[in-house]
Amino acid sequence: MKKHLIPFIVLAAGALLLDSCVTTKQVAYLQDMTHGTQIELENKFEAVISPYDELTIIVSCFDKELAAPFNLYYGSGSNMMYNNNGNGYMGYLVDQYGFIEMPELGRIKASGLTRLQLQDKIKDILVGGAYLTDPYVMVRFQNFKVFFLGSNGGKAISIPNERCTFLEALALSGDLNVFTDRHKIAVMREVDGKMVMRYLDPRSSKVFDDPFFMLQQNDFIITRDRGYKNFMESSSQVITMLGYVTSVASIGTMITSIILLSKQANK
Repeated sequence: MKKHLIPFIVLAAGALLLDSCVTTKQVAYLQDMTHGTQIELENKFEAVISPYDELTIIVSCFDKELAAPFNLYYGSGSNMMYNNNGNGYMGYLVDQYGFIEMPELGRIKASGLTRLQLQDKIKDILVGGAYLTDPYVMVRFQNFKVFFLGSNGGKAISIPNERCTFLEALALSGDLNVFTDRHKIAVMREVDGKMVMRYLDPRSSKVFDDPFFMLQQNDFIITRDRGYKNFMESSSQVITMLGYVTSVASIGTMITSIILLSKQANK
């Protein structure tokens, strides 16, 4: 064996050994939970409306014609345009001050309320103002998304309802690879005009007690890789180069052998 190849072979072997050193303790979820474990969820969560949220609001009653003036539509008849829910109702954008503007009812404060609280508020306005006697109001979020940022890029994931846990979001993202540093996964959100970040560890059941375990719309989940990932990538490049060098060396050795045999044959 050529002595100058020994350092490269040692490096390759070290890289392969390091790759095999990822243990269950580093990656397994909820390691301290056993069969039958029960954990009380302290955070009873309902998403709260914030400025720049998009809401679908539908007002109806027994007489649909009476309810029509309180709804925003994209169009009518053959020109009807549909939103993502396919119901033809236009979404309301909560302005920077937390208000929405509804037909006939004017400006209504929406931020700080859950969707159920806003439903009750609109219903009280309709009944109290003698607009409708039997209104039904439905409020839904149109833009409940969470965002992922990591070394492999970013993505936005739409949540089909107004409730999403940290673990559910990880599952929807396609899970984490073995290089992700699980003991320090950041969740960042805007709270009272400030960006707040907390670190969650999905390997421990203590994650259920964290106030950021229940995600809110537009939360960011930020991951980072363990330091040896870069080493592994660099090692892979070295191994590839080592393969090329070995191939070239083998070809050179073969050509040299052929030349020597040719010279011996001509003697």
